[in-house]
Amino acid sequence: MGRRRQAVTIKHVAADAGVSLQTVSRVINNEPNVRPEMKDRVQASIDKLGYVPSIAAQRMSGSRSYIILALNDRERTIADWRAREGTDWVDQMLLGGMLKCAEHGYRLIIELVDTHNDHVERELRSAIAALQPDGVILTPPHSDNPLIVNLLDKQKIPFVRIGSLANGAGIPVSMDDEHSAHMATQHLIEIGHRKIGFIAGSEEYSLSGWRVDGWRSAMEAAGLPTHGLLERGDFSYASGETAARELLGRPDRPTAIIASNDQMALACMHVANEMGLEIPADLSLISFDNNPSVRFTRPKLTAIDQPIAETASVAVDLIISAKKGEELPKETVVVAASLVERGSVAPPRD
Repeated sequence: MGRRRQAVTIKHVAADAGVSLQTVSRVINNEPNVRPEMKDRVQASIDKLGYVPSIAAQRMSGSRSYIILALNDRERTIADWRAREGTDWVDQMLLGGMLKCAEHGYRLIIELVDTHNDHVERELRSAIAALQPDGVILTPPHSDNPLIVNLLDKQKIPFVRIGSLANGAGIPVSMDDEHSAHMATQHLIEIGHRKIGFIAGSEEYSLSGWRVDGWRSAMEAAGLPTHGLLERGDFSYASGETAARELLGRPDRPTAIIASNDQMALACMHVANEMGLEIPADLSLISFDNNPSVRFTRPKLTAIDQPIAETASVAVDLIISAKKGEELPKETVVVAASLVERGSVAPPRD
C-alpha cells in the first residue's frame, strides 16, 4: 500500500533521493546554489512521494519564514464587519497579496491591530515572535504610527508603508491620492462645474490631507473659490450625512461633491434624495474607493478606483526583493488610481 500523502515528510524525500535534509530544503526554497542534476533528483522524489512542502520545511534554511504579515486597523475593520457593511479593503488586500505570495511560495497573514492602543508595541512584538515574518505591510493609519515604524526598523524587518510619503524607515508606497482628487475635480470642472464641494476624511490619515490638496490645487488652477466648500468627516456614513447637510443646506450650494470614501458618498446621496435633489441633474457626485456597493445605487456612482489589490501585490514584491538583498526604488513607489465613470455625474443645470 502506498504511503499516505499527509504522512510524507522532508525526511522521506531526503532518504528517497539519497541527499541531506539541507539539500532538500534548498531545492524547496529555490536556492541558487543547487546543481541541476541534484535538483532534478530531489524533485523526482517529491513527485514520486507526493510530498507537499510545509512552512516548517521551508524554514529549515534559516534565512526566510515565507510569511508576510499585513497589519490593518482593528477598530474600523471590526466596526464594518459588525455593521455588515463589508470590508472591501481587506478583500482586495487578500486578493492582491495572497496571489502574489502564492507565486513565490509565500503565505500572507492579516492581523488586526488597534493603532490607538497604548500596548500596540507589545501586540506587534507578540505577532512577530509567533510568526517570524519575512516582512510586514502597513496600511493607514499604521503606516505613519511612529511606535510601529520604529519597532520594525529596530528589528531590521523589511516593511512597506502603504499610503505614506513620510521620509524615514520602510518602503513608502502611494496610491497617488493627491493626483486622484485632482483628477476627479478636473473632470467636474471640464464638464462645467464651478462650485465643487469636498468631504474630507479623518485627519488621522495622511491621505485625507493629500486628497484635500488635490481638490484645492485643481480648483485654484481653474481660478475657482474653495471657501465654504470643504467639510470633514471621519469615513463613516454618519459623518458623511452631517457633512452633506452642511454643504447642501447652504443658499449657494455646490453643484457637485467629491466624497473621500464610499460610505460618505452613499450618505451624501441619501441626503440629496431627502432634500429632493436629483442626481446627477441637480448634484453630481464622485466617490473614492469604488467598493461593490457603488455599482448598486441609482444612479451608479462615479468613483476613483483605488488599486488596493495591485498595491498589495507590489508591496509583497518589494518585501521579497528586500529579503533577497536586491536594490529597492529610491523614490516612493506609486500605483496609479483611475476614474470610473458611471451615472452620477453630469454637466450642471444652466
